[in-house]
Amino acid sequence: MNRINQLFNEQKQSGRKLLSLYFCAGCPTLEGTADVIKTLERRGIDMIEVGIPFSDPLADGPVIQSAGTVALKNGMTLTRLFEQLKSIKDDVHIPLVMMGYLNVVMHYGIERFCQSCVDSGASGMIIPDLPFADYLADVKPIADRYDLRVIMMITPETSEDRIRFIDDHTDGFIYMVSSASITGAQNRFDEARQDYFRHINGMNLRNPRMIGFGISNRQTLESAQQNAAGAIIGSKFVTLLNETEGNADLAMDRLYDVLKQ
Repeated sequence: MNRINQLFNEQKQSGRKLLSLYFCAGCPTLEGTADVIKTLERRGIDMIEVGIPFSDPLADGPVIQSAGTVALKNGMTLTRLFEQLKSIKDDVHIPLVMMGYLNVVMHYGIERFCQSCVDSGASGMIIPDLPFADYLADVKPIADRYDLRVIMMITPETSEDRIRFIDDHTDGFIYMVSSASITGAQNRFDEARQDYFRHINGMNLRNPRMIGFGISNRQTLESAQQNAAGAIIGSKFVTLLNETEGNADLAMDRLYDVLKQ
C-alpha cells in the first residue's frame, strides 16, 4: 500500500492528529537533506514535504522563496535531490511528498519524475501550479501507474462543486490551504478562518485533509487539527532550520517549544 494511504488509514483508526513538515532541500546546506529527513522521522513527524527549489515559486512567501534561492546557489538540482533521497530509502519509513513547481517537473520529464520518486522512496507529489485538467489528462495516468499520489490544494475561494470534483478524482489527502495568500507564519486563525475549516469538515469528503499555510504556534496548530486529519508546517520550520544552521534536532526542539505557546 502507498505510504500516504497507509498513514491516513492508521490515523482514521487511532484518531491521532498528524503533523507534517516542509523543508526546502539544499537549504541551508547542500548535503543536509538526508539528515533532516531522518531526524524528523526520529522526532515523531508523520510525513515530510521535500521542497524542490525553484527560481519563481508563486505560492510561497519570502521565507520559502529565500530558502529556494539559497538551495539553488548551493547547487541543488532535482537529479541531485533524488540521489540524496535514494541513499536513505531503506532507512526512512514515513511518507515523503515531493513539493515542486510544474516547470521543474516537466523539464525533468513526468514519467522520469515518477520513476525517480519510486526509486528514491517518495510516495507522492504536490505541484501547486498544475492545472487540474492537465492533471487528469497527462499526470494522473502516469502517477497511477507508479502508485504515486498527486495531492491537490483547495483554498477558501474554491467552490463546493470544485472541491467535490477534486475529492472524486484524487487519492491520498487534500491539502487545505488556510487562506488564499502565500505561505508564511501567522499568529492566529480568526473566526472566519475557523468557520471555513468547520465548513469543509462538514462536507464529509472522501479524502482526509491536512491544513497548511500559516501554522506557527499552539493556537494555529490546534485550530487546524480540530477540523482536519492534521496540520502542515512550512515557513516556521524553514526559519528555525536556518537559524540553527541546519541542525534539525535543535530546530525540532525549538519548534516543539513554539507549538506549546
